[in-house]
Amino acid sequence: MKFGTKALHAGIIPDPSTGAIMTPIFQTSTYVQSAPGEHKGYEYARTQNPTRDVLEKNIAALENGKFGRCFSSGMGATDTIAKLLKPGDEVVCTNDLYGGTYRIFTKIYQDYGIKFSFVDMSDLREVESSISDNTALVWVETPTNPMMSIVDIRGISEIAGRHDTMVAVDNTFATPYLQNPLDLGADIVVHSVTKYIAGHSDVVMGAIVTNSETLDERIAFIQNSAGAIPGPNDCFLVLRGIKTLHVRMDRHCLNGERIAHFLKSHPLVERVFWPGFDDHPNHQIAKKQMKKYGGMISFILKDDSQEAAFDVMKKLKIFSLAESLGGVESLVGHPASMTHASIPREQRLESGLTDSLIRLSIGIEDIDDLIEDLEQAIG
Repeated sequence: MKFGTKALHAGIIPDPSTGAIMTPIFQTSTYVQSAPGEHKGYEYARTQNPTRDVLEKNIAALENGKFGRCFSSGMGATDTIAKLLKPGDEVVCTNDLYGGTYRIFTKIYQDYGIKFSFVDMSDLREVESSISDNTALVWVETPTNPMMSIVDIRGISEIAGRHDTMVAVDNTFATPYLQNPLDLGADIVVHSVTKYIAGHSDVVMGAIVTNSETLDERIAFIQNSAGAIPGPNDCFLVLRGIKTLHVRMDRHCLNGERIAHFLKSHPLVERVFWPGFDDHPNHQIAKKQMKKYGGMISFILKDDSQEAAFDVMKKLKIFSLAESLGGVESLVGHPASMTHASIPREQRLESGLTDSLIRLSIGIEDIDDLIEDLEQAIG
């Protein structure tokens, strides 16, 4: 089954009681049992919900995975993976990653005796040299947030496999439409469903997909025990959003490509970070493991100052200044003071994240209007 068909049909059947083609919202906290322990597969809504079950099957199918679990946020999903670890374990992470991930690793789980190291994963030799006998997990983001670096998922998975180490890939920027980490050897895929998968800036949710029944059993146990579950109405909204994921992503990518080239040719722009350029350091890897190059772009002005960046962001009219990404509308953000403020400035600078960097989430508006907006703001 091709992606667009899976998006509409995988895991979804008409409601057997009514024939409703849309999955109903099962807004209930509990289920009636005919006798103690005798029920229809559902006991308590933290553990199971029919609307959530359908969504989890659908997202798993999109990632070519066997098992999917949804959570109340992307950080809830990340937290669940961290709970698979134990004191003394070590984690090798992408050095350029979402600030919330850095925060939960270093400010919470590091206090429980788990060690985190942050390396440039564009260099596979550096990754391998960072793995020790205690390394339990390699955490990958690709494309990275916000520097748009590309990590070779297959290469990382082969290295981790030699060391009997799990690989988790945050696939939020690419989505299952553009990239499938499980097919490239990863053990776990993580999504902030809030972003492209839901796609309409109206839901907060996370997801984990794996092909390992053993891992899924552990993840399901944590999901039920810790209780970071999404509500059925949010699950319904995400199911609706997924039906247009492939259509939206094509437009995000098309608009993103046009804007990336516009920015690159602009006389007041110093550098544009987008993996579709031939001169991107890992363009060939992106070309091999991604279907297209996405709708996320970062750039730096020739006037490499925070003041100049703020001035451009204030002048934008169609692009909205806001946290998050991946919705149908175009957003602009300042990672150093917004999404990545929790990362120490020295460490941000090491990965190239300067105070003047601007990040764009390209929406699905008319491309001419978006380019005109950028042109008037940059000058």
